[in-house]
Amino acid sequence: MDNDKPLQPETEDETETELVPQSSDKTLYCEAEPPPTVEKVKPARENSETDLEIEDNEKFFTTGQKELYLEACKLVGVVPVSYFIRNMEESYVNLNHHGLGPRGTKAIAIALVSNTAVTKLELEDNCIMEEGVLSLVEMLQENYYLQEMNISNNHLGLEGARIISDFFERNSSSIWNLELSGNDFKEESAAPLCQALSTNYRIKKLDLSHNQFSDIGGEQLGQMLAINVGLTSLDLSWNNFHTRGAVALCNGLRGNVTLTKLDLSMNGLGNEGAVALGEVLRLNSCLVYLDVGGNDIGNEGASKISKGLESNESLRVLKLFLNPISMDGAILLILAIKRNPKSRMEELDISNVLVSEQFMKTLDGVYAVHPQLDVVFKAVQGLSAKKTIFLLTNPMKLIQNYADQHKITVMDFFKSLNPTGTMKMSVDEFQKVMIEQTKVPLNQYQVREVIRKLDEKTGMVNFRHAVSLTVPHGNAAINPLSK
Repeated sequence: MDNDKPLQPETEDETETELVPQSSDKTLYCEAEPPPTVEKVKPARENSETDLEIEDNEKFFTTGQKELYLEACKLVGVVPVSYFIRNMEESYVNLNHHGLGPRGTKAIAIALVSNTAVTKLELEDNCIMEEGVLSLVEMLQENYYLQEMNISNNHLGLEGARIISDFFERNSSSIWNLELSGNDFKEESAAPLCQALSTNYRIKKLDLSHNQFSDIGGEQLGQMLAINVGLTSLDLSWNNFHTRGAVALCNGLRGNVTLTKLDLSMNGLGNEGAVALGEVLRLNSCLVYLDVGGNDIGNEGASKISKGLESNESLRVLKLFLNPISMDGAILLILAIKRNPKSRMEELDISNVLVSEQFMKTLDGVYAVHPQLDVVFKAVQGLSAKKTIFLLTNPMKLIQNYADQHKITVMDFFKSLNPTGTMKMSVDEFQKVMIEQTKVPLNQYQVREVIRKLDEKTGMVNFRHAVSLTVPHGNAAINPLSK
């Protein structure tokens, strides 16, 4: 082909390699150097584990990755991707939105059979379809270095789901993070996927969002979760689960001992689904992060969830954004956390709820018991302009103004509050010191905002984070690291 000529090796005695027929029944051979010959016909999968073999093993081990890929592109009849050539020896390769198609994916897979550098591969939105995913799983039979793979939005459908499931059911891959979002998986795709996941213990993180699973899929996923011992993170957002599917999922979660993060946002669980969620929170001791935003859960559902929060000892993040919960439902939730002395809740997202000054007083009592908690709400109704300014003034700006006046850095200010003089403090100690200090008077909400900016999410605040938070004052801005 004329457009292949610039891609041929520049050697004097070059011999052009013929294209192997494109039939899926033929095995693809990729010669990495100018031939002797390329064998064209071989019975499909004849005593071989993969359709992506290299005929001459000696040449396979001595050929560079670039040449191997270029030869593969020539053989399948596609234009090489320059980005892949430049980055094929990096650990992370992002080929999202490159229009690869099934044949381009096959060329990538051939090159990756022997690749030991790439550990994370992004192939989202490449229309690879079932033929492309077949090439990928054949490559994974040989490649044990690739650990994370994103093949979202590739129109895989039922056949693609079957190919993936057949492979992962064997537990013969190093893949632990698999993204399958937006692949036209309908109810019938849930059965093979769940069968594979019921026995697979290698996949830890799975994204099945933006598909078309409904209540039957929810039942199968629930049965899988009841016995799966590998998954720690599962994204099922933007599917079509309703009450029946939600109850089934929750039944599976009751005895699950590995899943720590679950995203069920933008489904249709409703108040009846919230009843099942409340039971999960009461019985499950593993779940740390739960997102059920946008699920038509009202105050009745919030009441059921609050029952679970009263005894739960593991959950740290609960997202209820975009649910029709009013301030009454929000009060039930925060009081449930207050009544649970063993609660580990760190974030409650009700950020579409307007609250009152009375709610804020109740929240102060909750914060006194659980200082690690952060409740995200929309705004406070009925506050006077003066109180609003007092509550919402940027605390970092106030601290920097103090630092400028005293010719110190913001970081020096924070270090002066630490008895040990180090750059880190526990969140609890820092909160107490910030409320008690009189250099820059701050209310509790401003203190919590400072904590949020400096928090390392490890129970510690790090004053070095203040570097990126300083507000410049023209040319007089202070760089906290200048000293």
